[in-house]
Amino acid sequence: MKSMQLLKCFKTKNQAIRCVSSLQSFMTKPREEVLCNQAVKDAEKIVGYPTSFLSLRWLLNDEVANIALHIRKLIGTNHPLLNTARDLLLKRDVPAWGLIVLLVSKAGGLNKHFSDMECDITAGILHSQRVLAEVTVMIKTSNIVHNSLLNIDNMQSEDVVDLNFGNKIALLSGDYLLSICFRELAGLKNQKVNEIISTSLRDLAEAEFIEPRDKQNRPLPAKPLSVQQDVEIPNEYGTEPFQLTKVLGNTKSEWTLRHILGGGSLLAKCCQGTLQLAGHSDNFQKIGYTLGRNIALAWQTRIDLEIFQEDNLGPFSLISAPVMFHLQHDPSFYSEIISCVDGKVDYENIRRVVKSGPGLSETKKLQSEFCDKAVSILGNFTDSDAKKALFNMIRAM
Repeated sequence: MKSMQLLKCFKTKNQAIRCVSSLQSFMTKPREEVLCNQAVKDAEKIVGYPTSFLSLRWLLNDEVANIALHIRKLIGTNHPLLNTARDLLLKRDVPAWGLIVLLVSKAGGLNKHFSDMECDITAGILHSQRVLAEVTVMIKTSNIVHNSLLNIDNMQSEDVVDLNFGNKIALLSGDYLLSICFRELAGLKNQKVNEIISTSLRDLAEAEFIEPRDKQNRPLPAKPLSVQQDVEIPNEYGTEPFQLTKVLGNTKSEWTLRHILGGGSLLAKCCQGTLQLAGHSDNFQKIGYTLGRNIALAWQTRIDLEIFQEDNLGPFSLISAPVMFHLQHDPSFYSEIISCVDGKVDYENIRRVVKSGPGLSETKKLQSEFCDKAVSILGNFTDSDAKKALFNMIRAM
């Protein structure tokens, strides 16, 4: 009997069709992914229900239903919003952030008396903390939707109308989610939390202005400096912006700052904010911030490593840690990267070259560094099921 072959097909740069067997990826998942998924499931039991439900209240309404109808009209246009919508429905990277905020909430406990009306007794947290977890997920989601905007200046005239319509839907959808986020934040009636979450939105915006960038405004790494410096990226607990001075070109510092601005600040300040809602001291809130920041960066290294697994094909971020560490090792390869400024990227070649260098091993070291820091910070929390769940999630990355 002939064995059944499962094939995954994609187009190469010269439009040729290439198929590879996906039987292994169909039958089994990498051990790390299985462990991480199990850690997430166990953590969801601690907080009471699957965190995919966090966004359910937001998504099951007439406005989002109308958006979905408009997105259907984009089928056949190749607008990035289609892939974004698919990924948001199929992947769990965003919901896990809400889960982390809930776990930090429960691990931190309540530092003063709250009425029964304010508490979710079954989960052991405040209703306001659950709202903040929802806000965390939806701000991140809105940012992902906004990033699916497409530069159509050089498109052919017959494509412009459909693609421009897709841009309008992406822009308005992201704006709608943000407006709901800040309406919910206002309902918490906590000015400090409102302020620090607003600064994380500023950080997300600033991440989009760090150059160099290609014609579609996708980020490219800066040219690596001949002498590398480990420039420390400070913890910004308040409203001060991050500084770019001496960061660009220093691989580790540049990667760290780009991804703090691109999302790490959001998770960090939501973890800080949830402890503020529970009445904790400023010092303990700062512990929540540093925990969230290190978990976010460790999570990002995991995403960056997944890009280079055998069964992953197609486009990826050129500011991923393996690419940037490879550039530090081989600065001459930067000419290949900067040539992508016109938007034409040979991802297969870049993936092959990076896998042959030290980029993956250096990224694993960076991941271990952030995980170890997160575990160390977690020691400031009292022992509980939530603390154990956070520990298991960190170690499963």
